[in-house]
Amino acid sequence: MGTVLVTGATGTLGREVVRLLAARGVAVRGLSRRAREAGDGVEWVVGDLVTGAGIAAAVAGVETVVDCATTQGKKDVAAVGRLVAEARQAGVRHLVYVSIVGIDRVPIAYYRAKLGCEGVVRESGLGWTVLRATQFHDLLFKAFDLSARLPVFPVVQGARIQPVEVREVAAQVVQLVGREPAGFAPEVGGPRVRSYRELAEAYLRAAGRRRVLLPLGIPGAAGRALRAGGLTTPERAVGRGTFEEALARRFG
Repeated sequence: MGTVLVTGATGTLGREVVRLLAARGVAVRGLSRRAREAGDGVEWVVGDLVTGAGIAAAVAGVETVVDCATTQGKKDVAAVGRLVAEARQAGVRHLVYVSIVGIDRVPIAYYRAKLGCEGVVRESGLGWTVLRATQFHDLLFKAFDLSARLPVFPVVQGARIQPVEVREVAAQVVQLVGREPAGFAPEVGGPRVRSYRELAEAYLRAAGRRRVLLPLGIPGAAGRALRAGGLTTPERAVGRGTFEEALARRFG
């Protein structure tokens, strides 16, 4: 296996992908917006997908690119376009793009952007694989941490979530890196579909906090899709790590 470039290499998923690849003895190049010293078998390069700075050098000599980066906004589509253009120019063989379950069912702006990114990948002319995963435990922690700072704790009414352990998604990504481009890979979901309220209550218990739960209705098609489980993939409940186990690690 040739050199693998991981974008978003310092993020929640990217860190795990880099760690697992390096542990397997793969030549890993991590893309970061800030300079970092090489270590633990990882070569770090500086680049910015939003501006395009440093991307040509980052993809030079690379066989596979794993794109774990996100700007959480409209800039994502243009950023993926820049990555694809440079990867094609450099002769990259395989682009693995990590996406989100249900982005074609839940009409939210960020999901529309991710869907647009998938389109860029599909039309890239490169060998490609897209892996969709459900929400990471870490993402819920961030949302719940913010909510816990408020006098009342907002709970998205009726929303159904299937949280997954990020390390399990990273392991699936690493398996795809060593294979031929597969188009859409089988989705990765957590072990069980849960209500947002149930997860919020579990978080508050583990954190030892008491808050009044405030039901928050999401109107329109987005709300209907969330209540219908649009972000879940129950037939692909392949994850084993539970939200409670993640809470135990977080709060001891």
